[in-house]
Amino acid sequence: MSALILNGKDVAGSVKENVRQDVLKLKENGIHPGLVVVLVGDDPASQVYVKNKGKACAQLGIFSETILLPEETSQRELNTLIDKLNEDPKFHGILVQMPLPKHLNASEIIHRIRPEKDVDCFHPENVGRLVLGEEGFLPCTPAGIMEVLKYYNISINGKHVVVVGRSNIVGKPMLNMLYQKNKQANATATICHTGTRDLKAITRLADILIVAAGVPEMVTGDMIKKDAVVIDVGVNRVDDPASEKGYRLTGDVLFEEAEKIASAITPVPGGIGLMTIAMLMVNTIKAAKFLNN
Repeated sequence: MSALILNGKDVAGSVKENVRQDVLKLKENGIHPGLVVVLVGDDPASQVYVKNKGKACAQLGIFSETILLPEETSQRELNTLIDKLNEDPKFHGILVQMPLPKHLNASEIIHRIRPEKDVDCFHPENVGRLVLGEEGFLPCTPAGIMEVLKYYNISINGKHVVVVGRSNIVGKPMLNMLYQKNKQANATATICHTGTRDLKAITRLADILIVAAGVPEMVTGDMIKKDAVVIDVGVNRVDDPASEKGYRLTGDVLFEEAEKIASAITPVPGGIGLMTIAMLMVNTIKAAKFLNN
């Protein structure tokens, strides 16, 4: 029996409909939610992400603007732009698309965005609120994972959840969200990484396995516990001469093997990737409400 496919499109659609209703209510009160996205350079993957963010804003009635800067933009120029956007009342959310060109200091930019406009939830103040379980923004991809589990009535209460990957974008915040003392969390959480010994022994203990390692198809069927829920966060381009495009998209999990063992699994594409933008819209609405209190 094949695993239940956790369809990110359905969940994202549900989240976006709630956002659309929130936007209408805010506009009735004279508040027009606004998001600005800053893209430095011409990284192809970043261009696609930015385009999709703009499209989502347009669909939901959120005012959005994309600022394109050349690759050679200096740190001072980018800092000056962030200072200007921090003070611009049109924009409730500011997002600087990562990765930045190597000559720019990403940490400096993250610190410079006002915490109340930091819809990516990267600023140390917002990360601190997350760790403490206080009200605030939630990082988009981990929040999207939680939303998928909630939509499909998959409880994590008391379960052992293993996260593979320790990035600041997914792994670390995911871990902190999992063990919070509330009815949507309360899991026993383990994080694995490149320094983990005998990775397979740990992943096979997981009731829920979340993989965000950035390595194509690294998690194989023998690394998964029978009837575990598998959440694949990875989106990787793999060369494929048989494909019309010359490549195919794959996750960090070997789907063909995993779906025969797992009770439920997210596909790639069509899974968590769609949730990231949906949760960015949620954070933009949160920012608009907060800044107009």
